[in-house]
Amino acid sequence: MRSYKVCQCGAPLTLVEEPTPQPVGTQVLLKVKASGVCHSDLHIWDGYYELGGGKRLQLLDRGIKLPLTLGHENVGEIVAAGPDAKGVTIGDTVLVNPWIGCGTCAACQRGEDNLCRTPRNLGVFSNGGYADYLVVPNPRHLFGIGALTPEQAAPLACSGLTAYGALKKVASVMADHPIVIMGAGGVGLMGLLLVKAMGGKGAVVVDIDPNKRQAALDAGALAAIDARAPDAAQQIIAATNGGAAAVVDFVGAGDTVWLAVDALIPKAGKIVVVGFFGGELTIPTPYFPMRAMTIQGSYVGSHPELRELLDLVGRTGALSFPVKTRPLDEANDALMALKAGKVVGRVVLTP
Repeated sequence: MRSYKVCQCGAPLTLVEEPTPQPVGTQVLLKVKASGVCHSDLHIWDGYYELGGGKRLQLLDRGIKLPLTLGHENVGEIVAAGPDAKGVTIGDTVLVNPWIGCGTCAACQRGEDNLCRTPRNLGVFSNGGYADYLVVPNPRHLFGIGALTPEQAAPLACSGLTAYGALKKVASVMADHPIVIMGAGGVGLMGLLLVKAMGGKGAVVVDIDPNKRQAALDAGALAAIDARAPDAAQQIIAATNGGAAAVVDFVGAGDTVWLAVDALIPKAGKIVVVGFFGGELTIPTPYFPMRAMTIQGSYVGSHPELRELLDLVGRTGALSFPVKTRPLDEANDALMALKAGKVVGRVVLTP
């Protein structure tokens, strides 16, 4: 089978021809039908995460080892299963939850594999779906996709689940207040669509790219604001009628979090930081008690949340989401386009 691996950080992915794996135990073998290209792939490809102040978190510091096949947004057809894999049907097309933990710790027992301290995430800590075939360790990580196409369903494993998990953390204010979404990339646009599906009042989107701001307006944003405008905070306050009750930051840069702080309502505002862009910021500690503000992180989502998301999408049809397909052998070109900021929505590789 073909697979595209990071063998050296910063270098083009390497096409590797290797034998098709055979599932053992509880493993399930999928023939990959769609594999999304995610911004997180860029961090692994580059080999580090920016921490600000000249500091970087290296791959090895996270326990990521090379060579590694990228791809954590995967849909495939079940073609084989190990003797202990129960409840699988050969020929079914399924979405893979890539956020796989040890299976035994308290977090995993709650279905929160994404919070496991010893993760085995596909495409991050073990081989992913930039390949013809993918091995999934257990059928519990497989979800039916209903009437969705593989290209529609694949981004739900990360882009959709990440947006949904973050939005649930501000759900208590969404029905009464417009929220602010930082970043109109693949995850931000998915979040914008989900706000409406989840009964939210709407969202103001902030991005530096005029094409992405227009895409957000086309997708129903209440307003689209340039984050680099000198009065960006004032524009956000005006667009939210007095300040943001909640900001979901899908960029995760020092500047975007600070802009969120400046744009919050005077009391009890909440910021959920999702993105890995990197950087650092210094916030006066009196802000927290005086403004009763909250800054919280959010890392993808849980098994139950992915099930909830698929049900929500099935009921509401909340997927008018721009997806462009490219053949697997254009994996390098797809990553370069994403890195250059030329992707609106999501690119999905189709082996």
